[in-house]
Amino acid sequence: MIVGLSVATFTLVHVIITLIAIASGLIVVFGLIGSHRLPKLTALFWLTTVLTSVTGFMFFLAPTQAKMFTPAAGTGVVATVVFLIALFALYARHLYGKWRWIYAITTVISLYLNVFVLIVQSFEKIKLINPAAPVVGPPFAAPTDFQFAVTQGVILVIFVMLGLIAAIKFRRGPGLA
Repeated sequence: MIVGLSVATFTLVHVIITLIAIASGLIVVFGLIGSHRLPKLTALFWLTTVLTSVTGFMFFLAPTQAKMFTPAAGTGVVATVVFLIALFALYARHLYGKWRWIYAITTVISLYLNVFVLIVQSFEKIKLINPAAPVVGPPFAAPTDFQFAVTQGVILVIFVMLGLIAAIKFRRGPGLA
């Protein structure tokens, strides 16, 4: 049990929070490209992104979870550092000067990390994508390993382009403090 919930229920709550973070994050990133801050959706994105990391770390409370540093924990640490920088840029520096593009980049990176983990989990758990599922993590069996690498590579390229475009296009304007 984790915080009074079965591991399966806690996992479902974690996944729902993460999917909300991804959906709201996509809207927020495209809003940045159009120089629209979208304050309510931005707040939802950051709340659910923070909750994704917090609930992700809480899996270590499960009695069956190995108490060691894993790639998932490493991703969570990186995600935490990135969203702290983004929240500092947004709420402490009010997107002034260089903090505008730092915020745009860290927002895209935060979204990318959520999508990265979604892809890893999808390849681990969905038989349609990976006929050998459930298997524990990458590396996967031969053809699936190639498909996983191509998928992650394509997603990385897309997010690098989104980050560059958001950093360039996100300008101060109406509604930007």
